[in-house]
Amino acid sequence: MARPVPGPLASGGIVSIAKTALTWFEIFILSYFSILVLLYTLSGILGLRAIIAYARRRSPTALKDLAEHDFYRPISVLVPAYNEELTIVHNVRAMLALEYPEFEVIVACDGSTDATLDRLVEGFSLVEIPPAYRRVLDSRMVRATYRSLTHPNLSVVDKVNGGKADANNAALNIAKYPIVCVVDADCLLDPDALLRAARVFGEDESVIAVGGTLRPLNGAVVRDGRVVDARAPKTWVERFQVLEYTRAFFAYRAGWSYINCLMIISGGFGLFRRDALIEVGGWRRGYVADDMEVVVHLHRHFREQRRRYRIVFSPDPICWTEVPSTFKALRKQRDGWQRGLLEVLWRHRVMLCNPRYGRAGLLGIPFLWVFEAAAAEIEALGYIVIVVTAVLGILNVAFAILFLAMALLFSVLLSQLAFGIETLLLERYPRMSDRLALFASAFVEFLGYHQVIAFVRATSVFRVRSRHGKYWTTDRAGLVAGDGGHAEDDQQRAVVDGGS
Repeated sequence: MARPVPGPLASGGIVSIAKTALTWFEIFILSYFSILVLLYTLSGILGLRAIIAYARRRSPTALKDLAEHDFYRPISVLVPAYNEELTIVHNVRAMLALEYPEFEVIVACDGSTDATLDRLVEGFSLVEIPPAYRRVLDSRMVRATYRSLTHPNLSVVDKVNGGKADANNAALNIAKYPIVCVVDADCLLDPDALLRAARVFGEDESVIAVGGTLRPLNGAVVRDGRVVDARAPKTWVERFQVLEYTRAFFAYRAGWSYINCLMIISGGFGLFRRDALIEVGGWRRGYVADDMEVVVHLHRHFREQRRRYRIVFSPDPICWTEVPSTFKALRKQRDGWQRGLLEVLWRHRVMLCNPRYGRAGLLGIPFLWVFEAAAAEIEALGYIVIVVTAVLGILNVAFAILFLAMALLFSVLLSQLAFGIETLLLERYPRMSDRLALFASAFVEFLGYHQVIAFVRATSVFRVRSRHGKYWTTDRAGLVAGDGGHAEDDQQRAVVDGGS
């Protein structure tokens, strides 16, 4: 009996198809990262042009004129807070000391289970007052409202827990001024941050939102609620995050702001026109990235209304925030960020490649889908391909070298571009030792840290619908003393170096 002849798909045929598919996949990955590097480089160049122009025209005299004349607009500072008993009094005092002609601070205590509210009552002599405001946005039940006897411009809302977005909405209901500034309770603002950010609204009536720069607090020297000396953190994990924040703001947000496609303003610090927020219903509950959702919603709403608007990144208003000092906390944070990005993109998927939404729909949203949401997955697949083919003895050495070189170029090039903007043009990190440490971090980052973060983000897609954890705060070391008496010495000086 004659034996059957193997078909073309048996053995050698299957191997041939697999090799062809692998080759095309390698070409796809290399092409993808080539385009990614090109787009980020272009964004960095556009951002550099905008920041150079900004650096040339910035002037302390202009800020003084704004403060002394009637060109400013009053601001309501909204401070959502959940379980912040260690730092809340210290940080609210710092906010009350901001240099701005007319502003109010509204703390929304979102059902804290610790002594946050008690600390506020004791620290600012709060008394309960009858609610006297119009509820324009929906929020969880407000249990009580308080006014400070020592600081007439401080109000506190005690409400049932509903998350950060819900706390923002409750505070916005009470806000009485046309511009609102949202600041995380664990953040510190530079004294003139409101002046620098509010100036943008005065320069252009079409501006509806302004985002400032977030900088890691870890490593800095803090005195009396103010950062008096910027220093590089001591641990590599924290230094890597300094680079990541610098890349995000100066190699991405500055460039996309230049073409009015800025799709996110960090929840830690952002200013908005109150009427614009009310038009879109405020912040949506249930989103991990509620700060990004409200900005994308603003783009969508104003495009649908065919009204002129601008959403702007301004590099000079500085907000200092503590970044995770342990990898466990960092992994949780990045997992939440990636899931939040995917949630927002799916919620506003109608904008994708839709000319009705202008640049936001044709450039901003597609970029986020292709080069933000998918980048981690594709990069992780690239590493997997290298490892698997090396084990099987079929590694394409040329592909491995090009892929790793591309990833290294992407990381180091953008880091140095963004870091150069911050240290040279904006004159930060004055010590040469700090500059060298952060310069070296751009190269060390690629030796494991970058890859691990890519895999953390890549696996987040499997947990998009997960609701575990409130993502209200990152696990923090509590770098700044919660009350003046808890600081490290008699001058209430706290040296922030990652919690030590």
